[in-house]
Formats: sequence, C-alpha cells, structure tokens
Amino acid sequence: MITLLYRVYQFVIGLPILVIVTIVTAFEVGIGTTFGNGHFWGYYPGRWWAKIILKLFLIPVEVEGSENLEDGQSYVFVANHQGAFDIFLIYGYLGRNFKWMMKKQLESIPFVGYACKKSHQIFVDKRGPSKIRKTYEDAREILKEGYSVTVFPEGARSFTGHMAHFRKGAFALADELQLPVVPLTINGSFDILPRMKGFNFINWHPMKLTIHKAIYPISQGPDNVETTMRQAYDSVMSSLEEKYQGFIENPDQ
Repeated sequence: MITLLYRVYQFVIGLPILVIVTIVTAFEVGIGTTFGNGHFWGYYPGRWWAKIILKLFLIPVEVEGSENLEDGQSYVFVANHQGAFDIFLIYGYLGRNFKWMMKKQLESIPFVGYACKKSHQIFVDKRGPSKIRKTYEDAREILKEGYSVTVFPEGARSFTGHMAHFRKGAFALADELQLPVVPLTINGSFDILPRMKGFNFINWHPMKLTIHKAIYPISQGPDNVETTMRQAYDSVMSSLEEKYQGFIENPDQ
C-alpha cells in the first residue's frame, strides 16, 4: 500500500514539479550566467535544484567525510556511477563549487543541456583527437582557476549497482596539474532508480555520500596515474554496501 501511494505521489505531484523546477532552474542559470557571476550562477542554482528534487521525492541523505576537504583547495572528485540520482546527491550535498565532466550526449537533454552549456560544464567529446584535447583543455582551465571537477571514471551508469573499470582520463588530468584526487562513494542510487530501458517508477530508498580522504600525488607520470587510480578505486569500493561489493564488467564502457 505504501509503495502504491508513493508511486501515485511521484506521478501526480513529484514528476510535474520536477519538470517545472528544472525549467525554472535552466532559465535562472541562463539569465544569471549572462548578466552576473558565472561561477555563482553556474553552481548554486544547480545545487538548490538537486536538493529540492531529493526532498521532493522524500529521499533522506547522509553525508560522511566532509571534514576531509580543505577550504580553497582544487580537487578532482571521482565517484562510482550507480544511477541517475548520483547527480542530485553530489550536486546537492558535496558542498564544493565544481564543474561536471559529462558525456557529450547530455547536451541534447531539454533545458538541462542548455543550463549545462550556459554554466560551462565540461562535455567529454570523443569525436576525434582534437575534440578530446579540447575537453581536457577546458578542464585544465577550470582547475587552474581554483575550482574543482567531478568525474564518473566508469563512464557509464551501472547495470547491476556494482563497479566496473575506472578509466584513466581524470587521473591523468590530476597528475598533469599535480592535484589531489578525492574518491566519492555513492550508496542508494541504484536502489532508487536502477538502469533499464523505458519508464520506471522511482523507489524510495536512503542515499549516502562518503567523501574519502584526498589522494595527493607522490610523483608525476604513468606510475602516479596508475597508483592514484588504484587507490581511488579501492577507496570507493571499500564503502559500498556489501551487496554491491566486487567488480562486474559494464558492457556500456
């Protein structure tokens, strides 16, 4: 009965309000970044949007490890990618002004794509070497300005809730600029909205964001990239719920 009521609530109330809030936020970002401080308007409306959506769907959130972040320090954040609600959890509750590194395809999502372009989020364009170089040039500029970037190094949402391989791009970027990498573990997102084709109702489930200690570079070059990537992977895995422990290959990678 509770599940049925929750589904009726999200269909009649939750989803319509989500659409309205998303449209309003997109225009707010567009106007704010055009006439005001781009770094403020490119982050805070999105943060409020994410928090509103999680509260709208009655999702309780726990954050652990915020004390591991230093004020004024740029980071490369890397997280597991359990599902679509990962975005709301990190955007709403990480508590740092950052830019996303995201798939180029997300640029075509109505209103969301517009807001991401206006707020200068970083689209990962893999259509040839020159496009890839441009992606990392954009990321370098953001990091050099003192901001952070957030990456899902698996590159795709999980089909099972488990973790697949990490790709090297984010770690190579951190190595080049000699910046610390902060692993993030997301729990609960897969239980809320598992990846599948077609429409699926949202399931009520708590979410938790674990912010691990920063991994600082100990050298520079391929060995440092590999070491940092391995340490980050192990850190993220260490805080996953037991039922999602262990590697499972993602065919979408």
